[in-house]
Amino acid sequence: MTLACEDLAYGYGTRRVGAGATLAVAPGEVVCLLGPNGGGKTTLFKTLLGLLPPLAGRVRVAGTEIARLSRAAVAQRVAYVPQAAAGYFPFTVAEVVLMGRAAWLGAFSGPTAADRARAAAALEQAGIAHLARAEFTRISGGERQLTLLARALAQGAPVAVLDEPTANLDFGNQVRVLDQVRRLSAAGVGVLWATHDPGHALECATRTALVAPGGVRAYGPTAEIVTASELSALYGVALRIETLPQSGGRVCIAAGGAPRAL
Repeated sequence: MTLACEDLAYGYGTRRVGAGATLAVAPGEVVCLLGPNGGGKTTLFKTLLGLLPPLAGRVRVAGTEIARLSRAAVAQRVAYVPQAAAGYFPFTVAEVVLMGRAAWLGAFSGPTAADRARAAAALEQAGIAHLARAEFTRISGGERQLTLLARALAQGAPVAVLDEPTANLDFGNQVRVLDQVRRLSAAGVGVLWATHDPGHALECATRTALVAPGGVRAYGPTAEIVTASELSALYGVALRIETLPQSGGRVCIAAGGAPRAL
């Protein structure tokens, strides 16, 4: 199942944030959105999710325009992981993850044993089964983000949209989130995610879109798009891409800086 947009213009009411966006996320693919603060990544996400109407162009899920689908039908096809979730009620982590099954339930039905088993499996896969009984409001920011990823796993949608899932996380939790992105991809889920770190795109993105005020300025295979010249123009600072001698991995650093050995 593919999530795609064609010549998409997005914004709020009459205020256009970006235009001309054409991209697609296929099963098992990781597509990264890179761009500065205020570049319109979240607005683009909201339009791709059907939360905002397109100002022009189309958004399709498996060939069907998203505007023609009910919210439940959208949730069965696309899971959304926001930047953060401030808990207001003392739900346990297990209950939050189980909420991912809501898209598959009727109006007056409750979760089945199979739904609970799927939620438990998602907790295990995300590595947070030990937090099942903890209150969502009392765990760390990184643990909350992993809980939201587990909820997306439990949801069972073939496409996952992740809005800066590593924002404000320490290095260890960033590594854990990146690991879950790889797991989703390996399971055949198409992943569209936004990040501020070009290194994340270099590490696991199949394709990358550079998003700036006005729209998508470049889109294609990550190795071709995430270059020193493109990133320097995107962020307005001098950058370069270096290859690490030990691992062969590529990193983005400030021009004049030195890459750290791993």
